Amino acid sequence: MTRYQHLATLLADRIEQGLYRSGERLPSVRSLSSEHGVSISTVQQAYHILEDRQLITPQPRSGYFVSPRKAQPPVPPLTRPVQRPVEITQWDAVLEQLVAREEGEMVAFGGGAPDVTPPTIKPLWRELSKIAQYQEPDLLGYDSLYGMRPLREQISRLMLDSGCVLNADDIIITNGCHEALSIAIRAVCEPGDIVAVESPSFHGTMQMLRAFGVKVVEIPTDSVTGISVEALELALEQWPIKAVILVANCNNPLGFIMPEARKRAVLNLAQRFDIAIIEDDVYGELAYEYPRPMTIKSLDLEGRVLLCSSFSKTLAPGLRVGWIVPGRYRDRALHMKYIVTGSTSTFSQLAVAEFIRAGHYHRHLRRMRQQYQRHLDVFTCRVRQYFPCGICVSRPQGGFMMWVELPENIDVMAICCALREQNIHLAPGSLLSASGKYRNCLRLNYALPVNPSTEAALRKTGEALSHVLENA
Repeated sequence: MTRYQHLATLLADRIEQGLYRSGERLPSVRSLSSEHGVSISTVQQAYHILEDRQLITPQPRSGYFVSPRKAQPPVPPLTRPVQRPVEITQWDAVLEQLVAREEGEMVAFGGGAPDVTPPTIKPLWRELSKIAQYQEPDLLGYDSLYGMRPLREQISRLMLDSGCVLNADDIIITNGCHEALSIAIRAVCEPGDIVAVESPSFHGTMQMLRAFGVKVVEIPTDSVTGISVEALELALEQWPIKAVILVANCNNPLGFIMPEARKRAVLNLAQRFDIAIIEDDVYGELAYEYPRPMTIKSLDLEGRVLLCSSFSKTLAPGLRVGWIVPGRYRDRALHMKYIVTGSTSTFSQLAVAEFIRAGHYHRHLRRMRQQYQRHLDVFTCRVRQYFPCGICVSRPQGGFMMWVELPENIDVMAICCALREQNIHLAPGSLLSASGKYRNCLRLNYALPVNPSTEAALRKTGEALSHVLENA
């Protein structure tokens, strides 16, 4: 964290704690410079951050003042999905959303893409260019079914931070986390089986389950601590569940990190009922606190956890480089990999391996964690400012997804259609439920740049929501 970011955080904490009250004048730039032993430009940059977050307001020839503030919205309560096996719907709506986000100059709040423009990603371009210049004929051939060993070795080193002690032979490279999850599901389940999922849950995983003929039991989930262990236990006692699918770290869409005790409790249930855990850790490296949180896989001594991840959220989705650690399901996972794609692009694998080996990946992660945390602060302020009263907003601990719950009588799907004509793309909450619940919720991607276009789109979204609420 830079000096000005540290100072901005310190001042923000003082405002949150009430040491500087609403409307109160803040210390001058010169006095803060003297007090903290930093340059005047450092203080000015810190004040600019607080201004972007709408915590302070500048007044010409008078200085900076604490902004009048709305109360912080509460976090969403424990979800209450239908707790019985259901067949997944929503494919038509998911397809429509996928098509919509590619139209024109969309402000894609509803997408799942990270920011791929920061300068820390430039060394990756150099690696891709260097590999192409060598023109090695082998790079145009088929890769090993396992993926390239240099990349698997680098991933095994990365996973040490998550508590996993792996070697290269434990890892299979895939075409993104999407394929890793697809392999995991088919390695564990047969058509007609039942799995348990968090609620809400990633719509991509839902549609895979639908395609494979698997039914779902949605489990109540807390926006701070994750899946309800008690409700999961009850479901396991009641239904012949084959697996549970979790995004335990930096959850999509709620943003929570499951406490370690709850991770252990879920693993204990899996052992007791002899089921598999499919763990999606695609956002785990983007946790705002360091060291990054441990995975459930790191606690697994029996090989029943299939860990899936990729570089799609930390680097770029276009690389299509992911991986799976299938544990005891390795042979079946390899068979599924062969059936689905056979091998993965060698160019992107080698480029990513060298990007990590040269130390660029950790520098890039540090930047993106800080950037997404700043964006979260700004987006939370704008949502609080522009959206109607009576909302609940999640408080993500990592990643770049935010969950907003609106009053029950608002149908976000209808608002999405209207805003699409204004080039604003939203993801209604109903897409993230097997049974189409959460029609009054939406997911926001705050990886988008903080600029006038984004702010205008948030304001228009808030106006549309307020208009519908008034009429209702």
